[in-house]
Amino acid sequence: MAKGKSLLIGFLVGGSVAAVATLLSAPSSGKVLRQQVREQSADWKNTMNKFIQDVIHLKDQITKTSKEGIELIGELTKDMKSSIEEWKVSVEPHQENIHQYLEQIETSIKELEDKLKDTKQD
Repeated sequence: MAKGKSLLIGFLVGGSVAAVATLLSAPSSGKVLRQQVREQSADWKNTMNKFIQDVIHLKDQITKTSKEGIELIGELTKDMKSSIEEWKVSVEPHQENIHQYLEQIETSIKELEDKLKDTKQD
């Protein structure tokens, strides 16, 4: 936001310097010069109002986008939790089978080790 303030100050200072320079170097009469200054002042005022409106619009857009991002992350987290729970439910009945298979494999390995020991001793 500091850059925005600097830009605003730059516009104001630049506008003031331009107005003073115009007053000092103008070959026009006072009446014409005052009219030109009023017109230029109105142009600067319109430009500044448009700039302020654009900044407000940008701020609103950023706020809206961040809110949408937060909602999206919330939905994604919820979906991930749901998927994990579904996976747990689908895997749970098979856990016992997996455990039994692992026990059978351990038993088979032990038997093979015992046979190898017996064969080496003979």
